[in-house]
Amino acid sequence: MPDTPLLDTVTWPADTRSLSIPQLSQLADELRAEVIDAVSVTGGHLGSALGVIELTVALHHVFKTPDDILIWDVGHQAYPHKVLTGRRDRIRTLRQGGGLSGFTKRTESDYDPFGAAHAATSISAALGFCVARDKARTSDKVVAVIGDGSMSAGMAYEAMNKAAETTGQLMVVLNDNDMSIAPPVGGMSAYLAGLVSGGTYRSMRKVGKKAASILPTRLKEAARKAEEYARGMVTGGTFFEELGFYYVGPVDGHDMEALVPILKNAAEITDRPVLVHVVTKKGKGYGPAEDSADKYHGVVRFDVVSGAQHKAPSNAPSYTKVFGTELIKRAERDDKIVAITAAMPSGTGLDLFGQAFPERTYDVGIAEQHAVTFAAGLAAGGLKPVCAIYSTFLQRGYDQVVHDVAIQSLPVRFAIDRAGLVGADGCTHAGSFDIGYLGALPGMVLMAAADEAELAAMIATSLEIDDRPSAFRYPRGDGEGVEIPELAAALEIGKGRIVREGTTVALLSLGTRLSETMKAAEMLAARGISATVADARFAKPLDEEMILRLAREHEALITIEEGSVGGFGAFVLHMLADKGALDRGLKVRTLTLPDIFQDHDKPDAMYALAGLNADGIAAAAMAALGVEVERAVRA
Repeated sequence: MPDTPLLDTVTWPADTRSLSIPQLSQLADELRAEVIDAVSVTGGHLGSALGVIELTVALHHVFKTPDDILIWDVGHQAYPHKVLTGRRDRIRTLRQGGGLSGFTKRTESDYDPFGAAHAATSISAALGFCVARDKARTSDKVVAVIGDGSMSAGMAYEAMNKAAETTGQLMVVLNDNDMSIAPPVGGMSAYLAGLVSGGTYRSMRKVGKKAASILPTRLKEAARKAEEYARGMVTGGTFFEELGFYYVGPVDGHDMEALVPILKNAAEITDRPVLVHVVTKKGKGYGPAEDSADKYHGVVRFDVVSGAQHKAPSNAPSYTKVFGTELIKRAERDDKIVAITAAMPSGTGLDLFGQAFPERTYDVGIAEQHAVTFAAGLAAGGLKPVCAIYSTFLQRGYDQVVHDVAIQSLPVRFAIDRAGLVGADGCTHAGSFDIGYLGALPGMVLMAAADEAELAAMIATSLEIDDRPSAFRYPRGDGEGVEIPELAAALEIGKGRIVREGTTVALLSLGTRLSETMKAAEMLAARGISATVADARFAKPLDEEMILRLAREHEALITIEEGSVGGFGAFVLHMLADKGALDRGLKVRTLTLPDIFQDHDKPDAMYALAGLNADGIAAAAMAALGVEVERAVRA
């Protein structure tokens, strides 16, 4: 009878603490197979999860979670953590409606002490836990795991800069998956890391420092530099030492025999923060991921044997690809066009632009604040910067949008990808707020494309604006399948269009809910209600002439947008009130995303819940008109 798999005997992290190093390595192998199989069913962030398998096992073996605090930066690599913390039976519900989140989530488990989905928050949060612990005079440990990509964000350094003066015990594990260690170097690094993290070395170092303190200044400085070279400069730790951290590493993050004792040694350092530099390989242990250019960072369902992903066929290009392709067309005709991304070249379509114009493409890393102000500088210098950032990530650069772009009226063009709901990534990545936060800015031109042809036209429009900032938003996923002109013409600023003429109710759509709005108009027509459908195109400036005409000629006006309360509908209401258009009894309803953070699910289900599908739009129109109807929401 075959031995029971070790993973079947581990339900909680405490179950790992009696295991030997060889058993921990076996557990890691079984955990890797489990994660691969689970993500093949659900899709998700595979490469990053595979890279931290051994590290996850080692951390839960060494630390007494959940009493000890373990925070994963971003959280998309936490799938193996979820398996080991009582959620294995639900791991195949990952990113599904009603299932496990694709990130850490406080409401999901006591082992998720801090929710994370955006980069570079872990050290700040960990430092908060440290202060709370120190004030309570307890002895639990606090660990933050942060990737080398997240270390490009200024927030990580802001936290590290204050750590040494704030607390004694804090461990930061730097998960470096952007380099590899050749076997000889790796073995030596592991040996040295084990040596410098041990109590003997640290005791000797203290003695050495005391002895050096009585030396003449010149010799004291020479001794300090020699020790720094031996322990810091060779391994890259000098910078972290200057921030007050005790640096340990680099260590091979897939070598359990090296990893466990080093983490144990480092856990005993309680008089100052410690940084353990762990080198891992994204996609480790799964050939198709290791061989892929993006290491299977994000995948849909796939075949485990071949690695082939099961992507649904589409007759339309993605909005992201349309953006990248159209920007290339424009840049071929205008050498002043430059593009900026914050560590998301493929996610924003700028990988295509970068291939065509490498010298005009700037990836600034996970540094949205820098990206925005850098773009402002480019604009002030006479170039035409296009700053492509997801809606949810642009939030992190909002002060720069206000202060460095809008106040100075600089023509930075913001390409806002992932506007609206994003399905399986859930509320942390939903582009819910950009209409409100950009539309509030004086002088901003804010557009939302209804289809891929309009996106092409809005790209052209933004590039013709040279006296103020502009933005165009578009969703995740594929377009509507409409034909895109060879070279789209620019739109007239602040002008919408009437798509369908009616008499009773006006449906005013902003963005890609237009197709559902048209379906709603057909449903209303079937009930004898005549509907006008208008495509606003611009949230700012509004097409006041068109909207006032809709208000005069219809009993009710319904606005539809893929954004939060306080966005397009609010702008329309404010304008109508200011113009006195509400005095005649016009019935107005504003359809927005609900005033909640919607959990991850299939997009259709999310839009149904929001009332932004055809059924919801038609039901809102009938309710405004006083027509009783039993709302049937499509799943």
